[in-house]
Amino acid sequence: MVKNLLRRLMIIYIIQEEGFSKVTVSIDLKINGRAYPVAVEPRKTLADTIREDCGLTGTNLGCEHGVCGACTVLMDDEPVRSCLMFAVQAADREIRTVESLAPSETELHPMQQAFIDEHALQCGFCTPGFLMLATSIYENRPGVSEEELRELLSSNLCRCTGYLNILKAVQSALGSSSTTQHA
Repeated sequence: MVKNLLRRLMIIYIIQEEGFSKVTVSIDLKINGRAYPVAVEPRKTLADTIREDCGLTGTNLGCEHGVCGACTVLMDDEPVRSCLMFAVQAADREIRTVESLAPSETELHPMQQAFIDEHALQCGFCTPGFLMLATSIYENRPGVSEEELRELLSSNLCRCTGYLNILKAVQSALGSSSTTQHA
């Protein structure tokens, strides 16, 4: 796979005013079903590329150390911290951001609706990351136990809510809000 990726990457040298070369790599990112041809420095993060080069600003940057989860996106249907990945690592992979969730401008994804119904957001900064993490659970682990769900959701941080409403929202979307509460 690495050999294929390297064959597909075209290196372009750009001479900067300071007189040194900056290497950029031309890659194709597949985000929300759309191709984004971009030229990025190999060290540029996926989060920065999504926001700056693709214009999709729903993905937030919080800690930039992979701790908070605000930058969570789905890559090949698995949640990843886009602040910890280089954009070149995501070339030719299927990436989904929070912008992909709502099927139309008048309809919300069930997880988005559950977050609204259960008051699972306050300032909204962490919400895109939580929504993408919860969507992964919704799509890949619909029968998750409450204990597992609590463990999975604990990987993202929120400074405003008490997490209980986030848990309730995900359970509601999963149709499992009747599970035994272990407060």
